[in-house]
Amino acid sequence: MATGHTDPRRRERIVAATLDLIAEEGLAAVSHRKIAQRAGVPLGSMTYHFNGMDELLREAFGEFTGQVVGVFDTHLAAPAGREEAIEAVADLVHVLSEGSRRDLVLTQELYALAARRPAYRELTHEWMRRSRVHLEKYFDPDTARQLDALIEGLTLHLALSREPHDRALTLDAITRITATGTPREP
Repeated sequence: MATGHTDPRRRERIVAATLDLIAEEGLAAVSHRKIAQRAGVPLGSMTYHFNGMDELLREAFGEFTGQVVGVFDTHLAAPAGREEAIEAVADLVHVLSEGSRRDLVLTQELYALAARRPAYRELTHEWMRRSRVHLEKYFDPDTARQLDALIEGLTLHLALSREPHDRALTLDAITRITATGTPREP
């Protein structure tokens, strides 16, 4: 194994291994030893780079939520107006639901952790805030909040359903929510 001096990406590998392990085995199965083994680092690297499991989990889930917000960035940064934004939100729902099982599992693991341990709610609050920043470019804050929740719910339903609904139903749901909101043009 490389030493820290010749392995400047060790911390990043530990974070990535943590997320992979959570996705594969669940949060309850995660340990310093398993993460170190998965990352290919000495066990001592865990305490050298992180002041305990909480710090590591916060950084790992922070990295993950940043990646998901990046998907929002990709879909919602370009629409030229409200109608294009509605289409982009529908596309986003389907991209997220058809994405990796890993992301779906990590999302649910983070939600469960935040529900049980209030210290992790800051991660979910920041994730929601960053998601709504894009939505509020096109929709009033209340509508953006409703859309954010709709995106989460529809994504989960699509990903887990035996008979997923089509894009037309997604677009109808988004159109219904946005019909009553105050329009915003970028």
